[in-house]
Amino acid sequence: MSMNEVKRPWERLLDLLETRNPDLVRAYLNSLKSEEIVRSISHMDLHEQRLLLTLLSPEDAADIIEDIPEAQAASIIETMKVKEAAAILNEMESDDQADLLSGLRPENAEAIIKRMKPEEAADVKNLIQYKPETAGGLMITEFLTYHENEFVGEVVNDLRENVEKYKKYNVQYLYVTADEGFVGVLQMKDLLMSKINTRLSEIVIRDTFTVQDSTTLDGLISFFDKYDFYGVPVLNDKHQLVGVVLRKHILEAKNERASIDLLSTQGIVGGEELRTMPLLIRSKRRLSWLSINILLNIMAASVIAFYQETLSAVIALAVFLPIISDMSGCSGNQAVAVSMRELSLGVVKPYEAMRVWLQEISVGLLNGLALGILIGLAAYLWKENIYLGLVVGGALSINTVLAVSLGGTLPLIIKKFGFDPALASGPVLTTITDMAGFFMTLSLASLMLAKL
Repeated sequence: MSMNEVKRPWERLLDLLETRNPDLVRAYLNSLKSEEIVRSISHMDLHEQRLLLTLLSPEDAADIIEDIPEAQAASIIETMKVKEAAAILNEMESDDQADLLSGLRPENAEAIIKRMKPEEAADVKNLIQYKPETAGGLMITEFLTYHENEFVGEVVNDLRENVEKYKKYNVQYLYVTADEGFVGVLQMKDLLMSKINTRLSEIVIRDTFTVQDSTTLDGLISFFDKYDFYGVPVLNDKHQLVGVVLRKHILEAKNERASIDLLSTQGIVGGEELRTMPLLIRSKRRLSWLSINILLNIMAASVIAFYQETLSAVIALAVFLPIISDMSGCSGNQAVAVSMRELSLGVVKPYEAMRVWLQEISVGLLNGLALGILIGLAAYLWKENIYLGLVVGGALSINTVLAVSLGGTLPLIIKKFGFDPALASGPVLTTITDMAGFFMTLSLASLMLAKL
């Protein structure tokens, strides 16, 4: 068979879907790597995606749903019958259930929850009440808990008798409670190596780390950076065990937030965008930022219009205006990136804007002087006019100081007022640095017009 005749994974999968044979489809999926499955699904339309999931068992379909992006998974689930969707969600981990249902239209989510298994529905109803980026919103409810007065033999018998029921649970650790609330953690090895008539209260590890259900994602990231734990118990305000937060889920949430922040800084509003999403949704998410940005750019351009006589007299300035605005913008965006990073790590708070500004202005003065000398020297060598060098060099130096000052403090100020700093900082910074750069360059040029 020639190379041209070798079919790509999604092409082969589409051929198998036409057979409507679930065994063939399942066997082929088992031969693929996880990333190949995700990529293959992204090449299908919604009808083909739904057909694939309905051909598979709910358990196999759940494995696929948990691997693909949440936005894409929500789109597929929305096209399915309520009974089909509920069967798949029953097989998913509790935190993934909550995340997926939160991405659906409320009426669809409610209909699916009603068709889920009672115990699964109860767990997910509890989870979706929490804010997504808290321990309560990120925890799982698939954990095993036993009373401290129970005996080792009773626990071992329960595990043996409920193998099928507990197959989704990680039983490396068990959790021990008392009438008054959480007691501690029990390692499986300690359970298996103890006599059957030993009470759990005798072998439980009591002084264990816990987090509150209201703990933020930033707090959880800091916790797992400090402690190399598989997971941590989550308690409510009554000291009752309500879930377990796993390290892997915090890493996933951290990466997801970083991706969304990156999209926000590039003007993708509303969260994640995939090219498999409906055209109008993708267009709306981009236009909502672009339409505002064009207004801001018109404001910046109005400064040039005000000084059009100066620009006409010294046409060489037109070459340097975009350089000054771009270099200042780059300096400002570096400061924005540092502030966004420090905000995400929790090492700086919105009320510390003055401290941040004092730290940034020293960098701005040093870099502004260096960049100003470079562009001033370039202008002088080009036109052999020292005053042109002073104008463009001075404008870039001053604008660099302004840019890093704004870039460092804007995210903190915007955060303080409850807005998204990742989304708002970029457009505001770009507009102000453009306007200021144009204004300073053309103002200085007007003062020295006779010598240019």
